[in-house]
This record gives sequence, C-alpha cells and structure tokens, in this order.
Amino acid sequence: MVERMIHTWPDLKSFALSLHLPQVTTDYPWGNECLKAHGKMWCWWSPYVDAAVFKCDRDEREMLLAADPETFMLHPHYAPHNLILVRAGRIDEGWAKARLVQQWRDAAPKRWLKTWDATHGGS
Repeated sequence: MVERMIHTWPDLKSFALSLHLPQVTTDYPWGNECLKAHGKMWCWWSPYVDAAVFKCDRDEREMLLAADPETFMLHPHYAPHNLILVRAGRIDEGWAKARLVQQWRDAAPKRWLKTWDATHGGS
C-alpha cells in the first residue's frame, strides 16, 4: 500500500475539509488561516516552520519526537503547549485522518457529540 503524504497547508486544509465533519469553520487568528472545530483551533500550519500543527499531550509528544525525529518536531513557540509539529511532506494521510477525527471529537460539546453519535453510528 502506498502511503500518501500531505505537503502544504492547502493540501492539509483540503484533506481536513474532505472529512466532511460538521461544525468546522475557517478563521484567521493572529492573521494566519486555520480551521476551527466547534469554535476551537483544530487544524493549522505553523507560521514559524514548514510544518502542520497537531494537538498532542506531552507524553505522546516525547514518544513521537524520539521515535521519528525526521517526521515530528517542536518549535520553541509551541513547547509550552500540548502540540506537535509534523514536517511538510511527511504527514501521512492515515495518521492525519485519525488525529483530526479524534481532535474534532475532543473539541465537541459532550451533549452535541452524544446526539451526533446516536444519529451517525458513533464514528
């Protein structure tokens, strides 16, 4: 199976929107385009380095940085936050899809998500 990689913000944005998840909007915090899910930052590209930014708890972040430093990185701006950067051209679509869906679910209000799962089979 051929791994498909995401190389740019337009590619990532298009990929994220192709998931057809509701409650996703475009915004421009600090002058940079991002996608928000349920009003929370969800999907964006770093203005500091050529990389996508994903939410990630610190234990997982340390594991990813140690396991694959060619793919995962951290810029000092993001160090205090629960975030990981994934280098352009090394963003696997399968990994990105799983991460984006989970982050979308994590951002959803619990009552809203319960209704969504009841009408969409819990996915």
